[in-house]
Amino acid sequence: MTIRVLIADDQAMVRAGLSMILAAEDDIDVVAEAADGLQAVELARRHTPDVVLMDIRMPRLDGLDALRRLVRPGTVNPPKVVIATTFDDDEYVHRALADGACGFLIKDSGPALLVEAIRAAASGEALVSPSITVRLLRQLHGNTTAASVRHRSRHSALSARELDLVRLVARGLTNAEIAAELSISVGTVKTHLGNVQTKLPARNRVEIAAWAWESGLLDRT
Repeated sequence: MTIRVLIADDQAMVRAGLSMILAAEDDIDVVAEAADGLQAVELARRHTPDVVLMDIRMPRLDGLDALRRLVRPGTVNPPKVVIATTFDDDEYVHRALADGACGFLIKDSGPALLVEAIRAAASGEALVSPSITVRLLRQLHGNTTAASVRHRSRHSALSARELDLVRLVARGLTNAEIAAELSISVGTVKTHLGNVQTKLPARNRVEIAAWAWESGLLDRT
């Protein structure tokens, strides 16, 4: 199955570079390019991409406002949105993930991570640049003591195996690594993840990881 991607960035050279990287992959097709957030929203409605790769700082409408328009409640088949920016800013990360982004990349993360993020978003998962993931989640943990008390009661909704899986997700392990750690198949990992998302509820593995840190779950290991 080919992943249809829309690239939104106000710099033509950046768009061209991202397009070349993604076009080299057999399972990815760049269907449109936008120079600002407003055009990104318009082209997304016209081309119905699976994934939108979105810069933040753009004219007319920035990437975070465009993200909110693309995934607003009631939207039929909204695209998955991956934020790709040069700005390693915690506020941007928090806002993007809270507003429904399925990934957050620093542009110098490299082609391999870019492709992995697109594929993860298309499959309903999420990827955040390793350079910010642990810092982000530790800050969430350090700043949400009250939230920890509120969320601990939700532990009872998850089985022991699901809690083990959530701890590994929060440490940044991939599905394959989780499967090896728990001696189960990757398919079983995906099933457990789906059950966890329903029970919490959480939209993706980033929200699962954030919940684990906020709830103090990692304090128990």
